[in-house]
Amino acid sequence: MAAEDQKPIASGFHAKSTAAEVLEGIDLAGKNAVVTGGYSGIGLEMVRALVNAGAAVTVPARRPEAATEALAGTSGVTVAAIDLADIASVRAFAADYEATGKPLHILINNAGIMACPETRVGPGWEAQFGVNHLGHMALTKGLLPALRRANGARVIALSSTAHIFTDVLWDDIHFERTEYDKWKAYGQSKTADALFANALDRREAANGIRAFSVHPGGIFTDLQRFLPDEEMVALGWKNADGTVPERVKAMFKTPEQGASTAVWAATSPKLDGMGGLYCEDCDIAQLGTEDSQRWEHVRAWACDEANADMLWALSEEMLATV
Repeated sequence: MAAEDQKPIASGFHAKSTAAEVLEGIDLAGKNAVVTGGYSGIGLEMVRALVNAGAAVTVPARRPEAATEALAGTSGVTVAAIDLADIASVRAFAADYEATGKPLHILINNAGIMACPETRVGPGWEAQFGVNHLGHMALTKGLLPALRRANGARVIALSSTAHIFTDVLWDDIHFERTEYDKWKAYGQSKTADALFANALDRREAANGIRAFSVHPGGIFTDLQRFLPDEEMVALGWKNADGTVPERVKAMFKTPEQGASTAVWAATSPKLDGMGGLYCEDCDIAQLGTEDSQRWEHVRAWACDEANADMLWALSEEMLATV
């Protein structure tokens, strides 16, 4: 769907709804899900909510031992190895899943890195674009047969309000000619995630696969691991003494609340027949205007079909090199 379709639908939920609340009354027995990064932060809460609703969940993890420890006592979960920075590893996981013959009803591409120092992965890709976008694109493409077998699957791409920082840097995606900017790189990767969902939905809707991108909200998780305290103070996220300002507490979400929009987009019957849209606060986000705050709504470049198709083609070329 195009930018003009970005209109809230009165979902009945709100910014502080939890994943458990949006799944109340939804039976996922017999459904299979894959959640990347499903062993920490909001990913862990997504997995817990999906399992409690009856789903069988696979958690592909870069640190399988840590994932197994974090998920101990959570029934209905399988942990497998993956490294989204290593496309061979991604393809191996997808091949192993395909070999089971199981349908895949829900894929939540949740794992990611944010504002990291300049790092190269694969054949020299900027790491945030490589992990957040290309790794998940390779994973999704590898799982397409299983998603098609579900005869009604949803793919969720975790975007962010950081997409507002920048469109895709079409002339220098990997910062090969311009100075690296960690926030532009992160923003570009989150725009790419939104565009990926848009392009995937239009390519796979006829096969029963619908895709959505999601801004989960501001949440303190391990995603901030590359940010020193002094930078978070400068951003206004923390006080100089390390405490969190009251206004930030009011704005930020708990991990349980941060997990809700992705779970809502993955399961809500109100989204039947829809796809390719950017969601926030457990609803479809409205298209941003000049009056929009920095942390709300979706900007036009992140839901532009021509941009999405151009990124899809470029990304396929990049993935073909590894």
